[in-house]
Amino acid sequence: MTGGSSNDDGLTEAVQEAGAVELLLIRHGESEGNVAATEAREAGVEVIQVPARDADVDLSGTGRDQAKALGTALARTARELRPDAVVSSPYARARQTAEIAVETAGWPLQVTIDERLRDRELGILDRLTRLGVENRYPEESERREWLGKLYYRPPGGESWADVALRLRSVLAELNNLGTGHRVMLVCHDAVIMLFRYVLEGLSEKELLDLAAREAILNASVTRFVRPSGVGPWTLESFNVADHLAEQGVTVTQHAGDTNVRPR
Repeated sequence: MTGGSSNDDGLTEAVQEAGAVELLLIRHGESEGNVAATEAREAGVEVIQVPARDADVDLSGTGRDQAKALGTALARTARELRPDAVVSSPYARARQTAEIAVETAGWPLQVTIDERLRDRELGILDRLTRLGVENRYPEESERREWLGKLYYRPPGGESWADVALRLRSVLAELNNLGTGHRVMLVCHDAVIMLFRYVLEGLSEKELLDLAAREAILNASVTRFVRPSGVGPWTLESFNVADHLAEQGVTVTQHAGDTNVRPR
């Protein structure tokens, strides 16, 4: 199996012949949006000057180097342990990371797309820094602090709980199938946090404590396994980016807002 034909429309067809025994969760490489957001926060401005809508923001030069380094590391994977399917968020930064990594690794796999792996949608808060939210939508800033990151949904956007619901449907497809496949999912930092929330059955407090102390590194690898192909998953490794430093590539994190706990 090579990830499906050109008319594949997501995870279902990519892994329909057998369920998964391993999940590799990859955060995309550094994006131009990551750089712009960090610069905006450091400059104390309200609006992030992103070059395109969120879905169309490309990798930065560093992000492309990170994706290549990821592919070089993945190329060392024994043939019998390589992914059978690579599925990406449709957002450009994730798709580019997946495509560069697969090409660099030399794997004969087609990257398929699943919109359920996309980043959290921010609604009216899109492109605003924390300062921008506080100044332009003070009532939303207060509501976000009151509810905490898991349950706060900005108007027109999603809460983390909404994203978790998407991911539960992804995992239901894997859980209802047979055994044998290894699947690489290329996505976003919040999505990886919420995969942990769902797969490990974390409480709200455990999730938000994790999010407050850990930043998912760009082009990092998080690995879950279940050798039987059924039942619960086990976290094998989390947020590993040693392959970047080993190859002399800059390690970046570009964390989101760490003020995540309800007031």
